[in-house]
Amino acid sequence: MNISVQEMVDKFYQVLKKTGFTDERAALCARLFAEATRDGVHSHGLNRFPMFIKQMQSGNTDIHVVPKQVGNLGIIEQWDGQMGVGPLNAHFCMDRAIAIAKEHGLGCAALKNTNHWMRPGAYGLQATEADCIGICWTNTTQFMPLWGSLARKVGSNPLVIAIPREDGPVLLDMALSQFSMGRMGLHRERGEQLPVPGGYDSKGNLTRDPATVMGDGLALPIGYWKGAGLSLALDLIAALLSGGKSAYQIAQLGAEVSVSQVFIAFDMETTLAQEDRQQMVDEVIRDLQATEPIEGHTPPRYPGEGMLNKRKESMGNGIPVDPVIWEQVLEL
Repeated sequence: MNISVQEMVDKFYQVLKKTGFTDERAALCARLFAEATRDGVHSHGLNRFPMFIKQMQSGNTDIHVVPKQVGNLGIIEQWDGQMGVGPLNAHFCMDRAIAIAKEHGLGCAALKNTNHWMRPGAYGLQATEADCIGICWTNTTQFMPLWGSLARKVGSNPLVIAIPREDGPVLLDMALSQFSMGRMGLHRERGEQLPVPGGYDSKGNLTRDPATVMGDGLALPIGYWKGAGLSLALDLIAALLSGGKSAYQIAQLGAEVSVSQVFIAFDMETTLAQEDRQQMVDEVIRDLQATEPIEGHTPPRYPGEGMLNKRKESMGNGIPVDPVIWEQVLEL
């Protein structure tokens, strides 16, 4: 079944209002969840929404608190999320990074004591809408191994890099595990094998079975030792800039809460003229799209191209949804 984008926004808004969110915060949160689903990221949109609402209803998250500024280092601001609503805290801090960038060309907001931000790419897109390059990442609890080990020591630490473009942004939105937990969960639900090895089984053998990885196995870092090293570096930078917790400290809490995040914006209006920028980016993308695909493979695409295609389909035909999950939302 298909649901229009506006119908999904409206339903999410109603549920959030019923849960106790103010009008403004319910509207923003509903939009973030609906837009993630519209763009094909169901794992951090519709599919996550019933669980998100149950978490908000549990009372463990204060749905009304906003980030509190705890440091000002010029173009770097430090904020305490006060264990509030993850997506709203993240949106707030990217707004701060953009505002600083509009004044100084570059802005950074580091956030501690926050919760899961849902779809990471949302905050990169937020930057591009303000004609900024956006870079952001979060740390997570420990659940990936270093190379040569089966001990959980580093997080998946999703990383986003977004570049504005008139015909649609370039958006790199990736976890540092070969597959995010959400993506593996979708493959598991469909009874599908992963297209490439995504983790280890309990004996340290690489496997394409998502159920094995999500069960007794371990997620595989991208690039093996390189991904594990990048994960560690991003974790330390997020914790040090924000004054928050590292993946090691988060793991001691027994749940993935109180994470640390970094939001950076570069104002493109202060660099090259817009026409020159667009011409350069478009030339690069045309060159990529002209690449001959390997036989049996789909044509190569730039990061974010698939998202834009999915968005166009959703806006024209409605968002395809799992009827069971949509019914769960209707019952909230």
